[in-house]
Amino acid sequence: MQEKQKEIRYVGVKETLAYGFANAGQVFGYNLFAGGYLSLFFTKVFGIPAAAVSSMILVLGIWDTVNDPLLGGIIDKTRTRYGKLRPYLLLVPLPLSIATIMVFAGPEILADAKTTAVKIVYMYISYFIWEFFYTLGDVPFWSMSTAISPSPADRTHVISAARFLSSLIGNLSTTFLVVMMDLSNNGVWGLTLSQDFLILAIIAGTVGMGLFSLAGFKTKERVVQTEKEPSVLNSFKVLLKNKPLCLIIAGNVIGTLSGLASVFETYYYSEVLNLNSAKLWVTLPGTLFGFLTYLLIPKFKEKFDNRQIILLNLICRVVVGAAVFVIGLGFYDTSVLGVSILLMVQNFIFSFFNTVNLVIPTEMIGDTVDYMEWKTGERNEGVSFSVLTFVGKLTGSVATSIGTALLPVIGLVYQTAASGESVAVKGAHTDFWIWALFIIIPQLLGLLSGIPYLFYDLRGEKLATIRAEMKERREQLSSQVSAGGEQI
Repeated sequence: MQEKQKEIRYVGVKETLAYGFANAGQVFGYNLFAGGYLSLFFTKVFGIPAAAVSSMILVLGIWDTVNDPLLGGIIDKTRTRYGKLRPYLLLVPLPLSIATIMVFAGPEILADAKTTAVKIVYMYISYFIWEFFYTLGDVPFWSMSTAISPSPADRTHVISAARFLSSLIGNLSTTFLVVMMDLSNNGVWGLTLSQDFLILAIIAGTVGMGLFSLAGFKTKERVVQTEKEPSVLNSFKVLLKNKPLCLIIAGNVIGTLSGLASVFETYYYSEVLNLNSAKLWVTLPGTLFGFLTYLLIPKFKEKFDNRQIILLNLICRVVVGAAVFVIGLGFYDTSVLGVSILLMVQNFIFSFFNTVNLVIPTEMIGDTVDYMEWKTGERNEGVSFSVLTFVGKLTGSVATSIGTALLPVIGLVYQTAASGESVAVKGAHTDFWIWALFIIIPQLLGLLSGIPYLFYDLRGEKLATIRAEMKERREQLSSQVSAGGEQI
């Protein structure tokens, strides 16, 4: 009888899919801001100096370390008849849609700008507004992955659905982008690079945010909150007392420079191979295998716990990255076919851990929320999942900022030609450094991020005991939510 209770699902298939499609819509827009695409847009397309772009991304990335937990604390204080998370998921999609479009409309709006200073001011304001609304939607969205059900099995299902559909649909924005960029660069159609970005931003702001709104309209909060509203200051104190969560934060912060790989991946395809769309066939085998990985996650977790999976991922990346770097030294800048085959193999191997890593860290943060509820009786999804948001943005921002700042150091600068187009000017060893910063240097630096996880002990018997005791506490909760937990 006990075993049957473990299999009870409070979240139906329709709700699981709604949550997944919501993430797909959100990621469709977010990917335009991720890694090297944002850097490439501001430097090459908008014509802003690399130093100014690097400074802006770094400043706003540091601001996120305060802003995101602060918004998380405010979310934790929210008490409405719709819940504490759903009000934000209902209200945010519209302003986020407008903000997304406005960021990428800059080159068209300021096409006749007389000074670079005007562009820099526009970049700061538009990107700051986008960051604010993105955080206000992202924190409650991932908090919902824990609040949607008291069942760990349900949480795994909704997180996996979100990551799977975001990989399947959300990544289409960058798929379309690299093809459109090649078409523009080769004069196949009359669109400029700035128009390519703007078209996709409009799609992201309409279709993408339409999908994202499903999180507010089609999901339910089933883990009941206490009537007492925690203060924002108390939420910060809880954050600092949550040792497992602090270790996760430390690991991600230390691993910041591993994000250089995504920055220089963009520049590698754009400026070394001069073929943006090569990324499509290079990543295709890994992408297809990555989809199958979602089916393997339950079996994989039977063999390894979450901490072991994190460490295995880091070791695998270093070993494979070193082999690819050495093998590719002879032809990384001369043979599109040869390097494509080599990178296909790398991506195929990485895809398994990439997919697992999309699910595991989110589950681990959910475990830390349960841990603090077990320890204090209070749930702080807002502050805890703001960590997932701000650490991701901070590490991405710092990596993008450093990567952009490194461009002139390794000899890559953009100059405006007589035609008005931005032209890349490279030094003698620029291509080599782009290859190294794409393939091996980030993996070596990322290995250091495993150190905090050596001290992470929310696993094994300890985690099993916490879950068992929380299950007992939630027996009453289960009866309260059963009416709201019918399959829909």
